[in-house]
Amino acid sequence: MKSYTLDNLARMIDHTNLHTDASPNDMKILCNEAKENHFAMVAINQVQSGLCAKLLNGTDIHIGAAISFPLGQTTIASKVFDTKDAIANGANEIDYVVNQTEIKAGNWDYIKDEMTQIVTACHEKDVTCKVIFENCYLNDDEKIKLCEIAKEVKPDYIKTSTGFGTGGATFDDVKLMKEHVGNEVKVKAAGGIRDAKTFMKMVECGAERIGTSAGVTIIKDFEAMMKEQGVSTLEI
Repeated sequence: MKSYTLDNLARMIDHTNLHTDASPNDMKILCNEAKENHFAMVAINQVQSGLCAKLLNGTDIHIGAAISFPLGQTTIASKVFDTKDAIANGANEIDYVVNQTEIKAGNWDYIKDEMTQIVTACHEKDVTCKVIFENCYLNDDEKIKLCEIAKEVKPDYIKTSTGFGTGGATFDDVKLMKEHVGNEVKVKAAGGIRDAKTFMKMVECGAERIGTSAGVTIIKDFEAMMKEQGVSTLEI
């Protein structure tokens, strides 16, 4: 178990608005909430990278661009281009979606090539790279194979879900992913995490970053929990 201050917990949250109709004002609200709560990152669609970079200029909050989101069904070349474009516009974290078609075809060389090219494009610019598995469409053997490839290629994180599929993060998936990457790669849980209790359980299972649109509510829950217990840290 580890001790977490309220700020430690906030710094595990990727504060998310990936809706198609998110307006510039929505981005302002998202970034202001991120600043007020000192979240780790704002998770946004790639096209919002430049705006959020301006809104968060001078802070230590990262801009996280989603690439080939949410389906992952674009070519490696286009994913790499979009990755580089997002970075050029101010993104300093990238969450990209793997190609499910190639996974189902058992084309693991393609998946490894895709991951290698995108991770390389990120790490050349000192940008954090997260690989979204979208576990709701995968069986355990496919998840494990992806973990093995990630352990070799070494993105910074592997991530459970987009939040736009048929299911989100599960405790079992986080445990399985952590078990098969160990300390080589970190795990991000995303999709359906809306309260402090679920957040804590995801961390217990091995998640080190949490993607959620309910970050403000979760931090308020943690704050109330600490006040009720008369503590300044929580053990998870």
